[in-house]
Amino acid sequence: MKLEEAIVYLLANSGHGMRTEQIAREINERKLYERWDKAPVTDKQVYAVIMSHPDTFVKSEGRICLII
Repeated sequence: MKLEEAIVYLLANSGHGMRTEQIAREINERKLYERWDKAPVTDKQVYAVIMSHPDTFVKSEGRICLII
């Protein structure tokens, strides 16, 4: 699973927006995405993915949501 797909999965199943820190923590705890170097996913990585996919994600009031 790609990092973008892991973020979509979490947001779709959460039913509400999440902060980048929460998303990174959940991805690491659930092992939804594994980096090539085995390091944990950071909130900065999550933020970078979200900003590079404006057609999929929206940031509002510090929370990330899916665009429906």
